[in-house]
Amino acid sequence: MNESTQKQLLEVLRDAPGARATTSKRASTSSIRVSPGGYFAFAALLTFAAAILLRTQNDFAALGLVTGTWILTPILIATDRLYFDGETLFRAGLLPLLSRVISGRRPALPIADVETVEIATVRTLRRGGSVRYRYSVEVSGRKETFVFASGGKKFRQMAHALLGLIADHKLDARAAELRDYLCDPKELNEQLAALEIPTDAVLAAMDNRARTEKRAAIAASPTGEDAERAKALAQAGNRLRVAGRLRESGEAFRRALHFAPRDYWLLYQYARLLRSQASAFGNAQLLARACAALKLSSLRGSEDAKLLERVGESFFEFGQPARAAKVLRRALDLDRDSFRASLSLAEIALSEGKLAHVIHHYRDAESVAPDTAGARMARREADYYARLNDDDDYLSAELRRMNWLEGAGRIQQFAARVSFAALFVALAGSFLDQIVAAVGWAVASSSIIGWSGSLLLRKILTRRRGFETS
Repeated sequence: MNESTQKQLLEVLRDAPGARATTSKRASTSSIRVSPGGYFAFAALLTFAAAILLRTQNDFAALGLVTGTWILTPILIATDRLYFDGETLFRAGLLPLLSRVISGRRPALPIADVETVEIATVRTLRRGGSVRYRYSVEVSGRKETFVFASGGKKFRQMAHALLGLIADHKLDARAAELRDYLCDPKELNEQLAALEIPTDAVLAAMDNRARTEKRAAIAASPTGEDAERAKALAQAGNRLRVAGRLRESGEAFRRALHFAPRDYWLLYQYARLLRSQASAFGNAQLLARACAALKLSSLRGSEDAKLLERVGESFFEFGQPARAAKVLRRALDLDRDSFRASLSLAEIALSEGKLAHVIHHYRDAESVAPDTAGARMARREADYYARLNDDDDYLSAELRRMNWLEGAGRIQQFAARVSFAALFVALAGSFLDQIVAAVGWAVASSSIIGWSGSLLLRKILTRRRGFETS
């Protein structure tokens, strides 16, 4: 084969669909560091053990333990990462390698086996009309669970790459919003400048009258591009809400509603913003307005099953299970194959203690599940609650497990508080009275042992008792 023929063959192979997909897949690999909280907690326990050794005159052992701990811990944190190559989410590093050697398999979850995605949101800081959100994403399926938390560019890349390939019926409202509206702060600021949305400081300085006059001026001069502008403003409002810039988000939504006041999806998104503001600022009136906006959205979009699914989930999240069930049943009337509506109705029935209804809705979800992973999850839940409903001994055992789990959580919280107080007493007592210091060290040691034991007990009790699935 001559050189020109080889070049032609290479060009054909490079342009082939399989080769392009492989190249794209390799180029799209994303990675993020695993949350280091567990490593720091274990390192703190070992450091406390080193302090005990130092107090008992074992200086060399204490020095070796604390040095080894704080040399090894950063290495473990730096190497422990989650990777997503476009098909599989897997964990790599020194600790996962040790787990793989022991168990004989790598911690991995193919995208087709993902069953649920849950988003936990924690407000870490509030300043004026903005809050700082920390997102924790938990992806579960086939006995594997991976968790990663927000923190810069790597989180955005991982969230977009992973959530963008997971089907909508596996994502709740928060996960879908994170997938669609999480963006780079620089890009968001450029969009706000193009849309001429004032900053938080400017909005805080404007009084209500000036804001009303400005909105009236906007509404008084409509153009043929109102729909596109409303869409752009709604996107900016959602991005601002995900970023925690709630006051600016509210201004963007107010402007968008002037251009498209009857858009029911826009009303739904505005209700989600009002719920975020009510939670961040502790305002019950905003929560009532959020429920009213959801109700208006469901009335105007009464023929849109996808909208009603999301409205029903939001009503349940807002603490309105009766309204949520009503809207979700209407969604099922429009679309009998609505997987998310059946799952949400099962959760509502569970909150009301209606086990028979829970089983029924999970069976319905299994029958209409769009893929194998969803059917497997619904079948597992239906079998579990059916066992609870039919077997009194199993129900008693599970109730004991849940009570012990709740008790272990309370003990862990109490032990953590006592341990911090006792450490302060022990350190202060070293300069005042050795008896006080000894009592402080003894109480701290006991409380840390109790904290560690309750943590281990919670890990054991979190898993359900085994049962046979149908």
